[in-house]
Amino acid sequence: MYSPLDRIIDIVFQFLYLSIFARIVLSWIPHDPFHPIVSFINRVSDPILRPFRGLIPSIAGLDLSPILAFISLGFIRKFIELLIR
Repeated sequence: MYSPLDRIIDIVFQFLYLSIFARIVLSWIPHDPFHPIVSFINRVSDPILRPFRGLIPSIAGLDLSPILAFISLGFIRKFIELLIR
């Protein structure tokens, strides 16, 4: 059974995963970077992706930082879940 804290952690991490996924999709399509929704997605995902951009260089213009971000968020989520139990 999930506690309210488990549910809050789940919602926060799902939101972070979704924002990174939206950022990936936006990188494939033309968009207005000043649109409020796009700007919000960038503000949420940039602090997560920025540390990984220097670790792995782009390969043929493909940014691999979201892969590392997804993996790292998964580890952080599991660590937090272990701490609260």
